[in-house]
Amino acid sequence: MLASLHERLGKNMRPADRWITLGRLIPFVMRGWWEKLFMGPTAGWVLVGKQASIRYAKHLEAGKDLIIEDYAEINARSSRKIILGNRVTIGKYAIIRPGNLYGGEIGEGLKVGNHSNIGPYCYIGCSGYIEIGNHVMISPRVSIYAENHVFTDHTQTIKSQGVERKNVIIEDDCWIAANSIILAGVTIGKGSVVAAGSVVASDVAPYSVVGGVPARLIKKRLPDS
Repeated sequence: MLASLHERLGKNMRPADRWITLGRLIPFVMRGWWEKLFMGPTAGWVLVGKQASIRYAKHLEAGKDLIIEDYAEINARSSRKIILGNRVTIGKYAIIRPGNLYGGEIGEGLKVGNHSNIGPYCYIGCSGYIEIGNHVMISPRVSIYAENHVFTDHTQTIKSQGVERKNVIIEDDCWIAANSIILAGVTIGKGSVVAAGSVVASDVAPYSVVGGVPARLIKKRLPDS
């Protein structure tokens, strides 16, 4: 565990600062030890911040070195579970919600690959299935929605017409910058960048840089493309 944490902290931190940081992590370790008792299969250590909430934890599976920061909320009740890979971080105040916390129709769930993070204040609405690849950076205040409200019948309330679920896929090595919104049914191709504040309503080809409302292609990352 210590070797893994030292690696996370990097090589350039002063020894005194390194040990202070490790000392501050002890409460995270203790809370993680307790929460892990109720979780599904988990390959390694779990660190949990203060007042983080994990509901229906038996539906949550994780690889090595999971970090759930302060005040994050995970509702794991879902048909395909919440599956987090190695070294995944869920940021402060982030919400992962496949369905209502108080019952109702069950959502599909979420899979996050290795070495990926969900930033602070993000909202991951995984009513439909959301799959996030390896080495994906999701910046603060990003929202991802895998459903749309149905509103075709004007004689009924929108709320009563239910939702249409569509999967969202974010492939490996993407960067979703702050305050972006990813809408239902979208696939973001490998190696792509979504500029801050964008609304992504259609598929993004691999190695693209997109931005705007709605997001459009700015440039390609591949040479001569």
